[in-house]
Amino acid sequence: MGDKRLRASDAELKDALSGIPQPIHRELLSLYLARLDLIESHMENLNRMIAEAMKAHQNAVVRLAELPGLGTDSAHQIIAEIGPQAAAFPSAAQLASWVGVCPGRQESAGVSSSDRSAKGNRSMRRLLNQLAHAAVRKEDCQLQIVFRRLSARMGYAKAVWAIAHRLCRLIWKVLHDGVSYVEYGPTPTPIALKRRRQRLVTQLNKLGYQVQLIPAASEAGSV
Repeated sequence: MGDKRLRASDAELKDALSGIPQPIHRELLSLYLARLDLIESHMENLNRMIAEAMKAHQNAVVRLAELPGLGTDSAHQIIAEIGPQAAAFPSAAQLASWVGVCPGRQESAGVSSSDRSAKGNRSMRRLLNQLAHAAVRKEDCQLQIVFRRLSARMGYAKAVWAIAHRLCRLIWKVLHDGVSYVEYGPTPTPIALKRRRQRLVTQLNKLGYQVQLIPAASEAGSV
């Protein structure tokens, strides 16, 4: 059961797990387990409080959760940072600049010295980086196709950062214009669509939402 990443032989693992636990060791383990139970209980309470506070923005949460790499938890975090309509940002470019996922521009005498992104909002930068990594692993996804094309000439790290930038602009579009995301990659199978719907509905139900599925033709728009 040893993890493949462990730099230890089977003999070293057996030696580390052998021995006779003393009463004090059992006491310490019980304290750690009690702390773990307390943390998990607090996390459950916080998730319930977040879901209750986000019920007023249920439509925005559902639309965001449809984006590649996103889910209900990440949708909650995004809305908490930029609002349910991203009203503070008149354009997607301004949101990307505030987050810090667009290329920087440092010039002197007309010569560019650095194109590193600005620091921006640390929480959103970290979140978008995680979402970009998840999006590029999603099969038959347009963002994965774009990532593969970019990584061939830019390398992995820069290509992922470019996907984070695209995700940021998509997030602004979904929230600011009130539209839904439409996947233009390879057509997913009916089974894959059904599983994704069921997964999203289950996640939202666990957080206290009452979900009503509406055909795409009746949506306000698409992106």
